[in-house]
This record gives sequence, C-alpha cells and structure tokens, in this order.
Amino acid sequence: VQLQASGGGLVQAGGSLRLSCAASGRTSNTMGWFRQAPGKEREFVAAIRRSGGSTNYAESVKGRFTVSRDNAKNTVYLQMNSLKPEDTVVYYCAASGRTWVISAMSYGSSYDYWGQGTLVTVSS
Repeated sequence: VQLQASGGGLVQAGGSLRLSCAASGRTSNTMGWFRQAPGKEREFVAAIRRSGGSTNYAESVKGRFTVSRDNAKNTVYLQMNSLKPEDTVVYYCAASGRTWVISAMSYGSSYDYWGQGTLVTVSS
C-alpha cells in the first residue's frame, strides 16, 4: 500500500485546511492521521473505519477537525477548522488492512503503512 498525502500549507490562525491521503494497492479498512513536531513523540489526531465510518479523535482536535473518507477512492480526508499555531506540525496519514476497534485506532502500532507527511503551518 502506498499513501500519498497532500493539502498542507500556510494558513492564519482561525483558518481552515483540508488534508487528503490517497491509498493505492490493498483496501485500507482503517485509516488515520497522526502528527509529529520536531523532537516530540508522534501524536494521534483522528481515524476512521471503512465499514460503518466509525471515528476516533484526539481530545485536542475534537470539535475542530473532521475525518472522513471516500471508500470508492480509498481516500481519507482531514478537514481542519479553527486552526491554532500549536497545530503547526507535519501531519502523516496511516493505513491498516484491519478493522480496528475504536480504542485501538489511536495507536500508531495499529497501522502498517505510512505516508510521507505534509506540513501544516499556522501563523498567529
């Protein structure tokens, strides 16, 4: 499975961005977004299951970010609203062939494939 993320860029605080991640190859039953700042641990952001569309969000983004997917395109999206300067990091998409329970969707170890990352910069 290859993952191609796009949509990062520069935005002012309070603005919005939409990230996309297209998966090629095998069906990805669980897809997620993580982010990582330099020198810090990778942080879970959001994830969604192919079947039923169940989602999981980090507390820090609930109410601001929305994860969705287009199963026909095997693509996952992350709509980010009300962006804050602390959201400035590299965002990575991830995919797994397994349909994980909601609680397991937040673990990096649940995912087998990772995209190359896309940088989001939020200016104050």
